[in-house]
Amino acid sequence: MNRVFTFALVFISFFFIFDTTVCDETVTRDALLKFLAEVSNNNSTILGTNSGWNSTSDPCKDNWLGVTCNAKTLSVEKIILDGYDFSSGTFDATTICNVEPIVHTLFFLSLKNDLLQGKNFDSIDKCKHLTHLVLGGNQFSGSIPQSFSRLNNLKRLDISNNRLSGVLPDLSRISGLIEFEAQNNQLSGEIPEFDFSNFVAFNVSFNNFSGSIPPEGDSFPVSSYMENPLLCGSPLARKCSSLSEDSESADHDKPKSSLSRDEILMFSGYFLIGLALVLLILLCVYRKRKQKQQKKKESRIEAMKKVAAVDHDSITTSMDQSKKGASNSDVSSAVISSDDSNTAVSQSLVVLTSPEANNGLRFEDLLKAPAELLGRGKHGSMYKVMCDNPKMTLAVKRIKDWSITGSEFKKRMQKLDKIRHPNVLPAVAFYSSRQEKLLVYEYQDNGSLLLLLQGIQTGQRFHWNSRLSIAAGIADALAFMHQELQHDRIAHGSLKSSNIFLNNNMEPVIGEYGLMSIAEINTTTASNSHYVFPITDENVGAIFKEDVYAFGVILLELLTGKVQNNGIELASWVVSVLREEWTVEVFDRTLIQEGASEERMVNLLQVAVKCVNHSHEARPSINQVALMVATIRDEDDRSIDVSASTSTII
Repeated sequence: MNRVFTFALVFISFFFIFDTTVCDETVTRDALLKFLAEVSNNNSTILGTNSGWNSTSDPCKDNWLGVTCNAKTLSVEKIILDGYDFSSGTFDATTICNVEPIVHTLFFLSLKNDLLQGKNFDSIDKCKHLTHLVLGGNQFSGSIPQSFSRLNNLKRLDISNNRLSGVLPDLSRISGLIEFEAQNNQLSGEIPEFDFSNFVAFNVSFNNFSGSIPPEGDSFPVSSYMENPLLCGSPLARKCSSLSEDSESADHDKPKSSLSRDEILMFSGYFLIGLALVLLILLCVYRKRKQKQQKKKESRIEAMKKVAAVDHDSITTSMDQSKKGASNSDVSSAVISSDDSNTAVSQSLVVLTSPEANNGLRFEDLLKAPAELLGRGKHGSMYKVMCDNPKMTLAVKRIKDWSITGSEFKKRMQKLDKIRHPNVLPAVAFYSSRQEKLLVYEYQDNGSLLLLLQGIQTGQRFHWNSRLSIAAGIADALAFMHQELQHDRIAHGSLKSSNIFLNNNMEPVIGEYGLMSIAEINTTTASNSHYVFPITDENVGAIFKEDVYAFGVILLELLTGKVQNNGIELASWVVSVLREEWTVEVFDRTLIQEGASEERMVNLLQVAVKCVNHSHEARPSINQVALMVATIRDEDDRSIDVSASTSTII
């Protein structure tokens, strides 16, 4: 009797589970068909006759177009219907987010560039497991409800290119948000105080936002904020103080409708008197500033004359010593007048092997020439200097408080001058004093790799084969320099996309090689998370593995189209995405649209991940990296040649 009862109980349980599963599948299918009917305005054929969307099939078992399911549970996880002409359709959030089976499993919803209308967005928070919500390129209008701020698992939100207006909800509550795109709307109010250190993509351009850009918002370029007339603060040129003053003065200048003619004349007179006083004050301030600038200029010229006189005496002394039998230096100008103790106050400019610079370049010429500040970094500033004699444009790196003696600095520069590679930018000249050191390079008109990567955000094309060639050039140059300078313990020490320049042939040249000694690299080690070891005499070779890590970051920048910003660890983000098995999410979309080989992109990504391993011992050597990158480039070149020959035959 007990056996019969047990069997009956098992049968009833099985029947209940089976019936529940079938019921869930039916509810999911019906909800998706209703969703398609709404967005397509009952024109389901817009997806094609083989899309699978019909009442006699199953979304997961029959692989409906645009629907991705979990292979084990057969539950809907992704709905991606991008680029369809649903111009007369409507996206109703309740159709998807009120269906019990779907709300617990759906984490990716993308309806990009579908020209849809929208309604019931206040129900969107019921899809609480969403991590990606892509709604850009539609015709959504009205304000964004507070329900969006309750999507606590959201990582990417794209509402760009719509007709949305009003104030943004408090999206800063979503702690895991790393991408927010809202450009080309009519949104207003202030930008929420996001944690910009988490973001890898951010754009609110072409809206009506007002007020100041939140702290750390300047980690993104001007293109992320442009065309917001009332927005101010860095990185915009518009200062917040001047903006508020303009607004206040505009309010004061508005005439009152109830003023009489006499009152208007009286206030006009007051205004003119006030304006005259303001102009008088401004004139006085201008004259005082001009006098101060003139005094500074005169004192600077006087200082230059003193420096030139000291240097002239040093040169003369050195030349006299050479005539008496002193050994000649292998540099082409006067020898620096400093001893090993580095106690000299001023030294001469040492010109290395450059025919143009050898034709009369002097330290005074650099001081007198007009200069433009290109940027400031942790270890110094970079200037663009236009010399008249000789006629050439130079880039001057100014380094302050470098803990290296004058003689050591001279030996290092002369050593680096002897090691030449076509993809390494050589120094033209150098200068050393107790307080600062100058490195002079030929200015590269095509800018840096950083500028090229930042141009991707504004629509500038950066093709796959160009990125691969740049990566191969950098790797080959680093491998050569590491091999030649291994015994001298001179690594780059500060490799990044901002000091990878592009020559006239758009080929990469590595700038600022060797401008960090072991002491500086050891100091930097303590403040960076990927450095996990102290540099000692026993493991000094590990400093070269830091260049490998930096090159890995550059590879990630080339693959993702994103730039490593202060506070944003690109390597950690990529590794976290790969851990979720969303490899395609890493790559720059323009590469996929271009038709770049996904296999070779994945291969290069694997090389980059090896380079950014937290353990320096687990990282490959730069020779191994250069060989792997060269192999990928050769495969890509062969595929291009095969495609070209095939098209020629056809």
